[in-house]
Amino acid sequence: MIDDKENTDPLKLSNQVCFPIYSVSRLITRAYQPYLKEIGLTYPQYLVMMVLWEEDHLSINHISERLLLNTNTLSPLLQRMESQEFIHRNRCNEDERSVIICLSNKGRKLKEKAASVPTDVLGLLTTENINLSEIQHLKGVLENWMQVLIKKQNN
Repeated sequence: MIDDKENTDPLKLSNQVCFPIYSVSRLITRAYQPYLKEIGLTYPQYLVMMVLWEEDHLSINHISERLLLNTNTLSPLLQRMESQEFIHRNRCNEDERSVIICLSNKGRKLKEKAASVPTDVLGLLTTENINLSEIQHLKGVLENWMQVLIKKQNN
């Protein structure tokens, strides 16, 4: 007979909602690594580039909000990206405290090389047990959770 206490123990790892999400996040990030290494990016840099490929000339604060990263986490990342010549950092003329991030020519060209990365990683995730509609459904659920948690943290 299974001990009911073990199945409801709030501190048992297998009873945690967060652990599988955390683990899958790390494993997916690891799955991206070989593809991103080929184009010279880390996963966090790739996220920044995707934001800038959508909309160039953004403030650090705007990028920080989009990626749910603190600016003190983002700043050293952006410095490395500038030294790699993927971006330029410029002080805003209207507000000297604000720094605007712009794609360099090298950063714009990198988009073509990165175009296959999402499909390549999706190919790894799609199996006989996991289909595209399940992946899309899970993405929607996680986006809803993100909105709920963001809203609760901002209150």
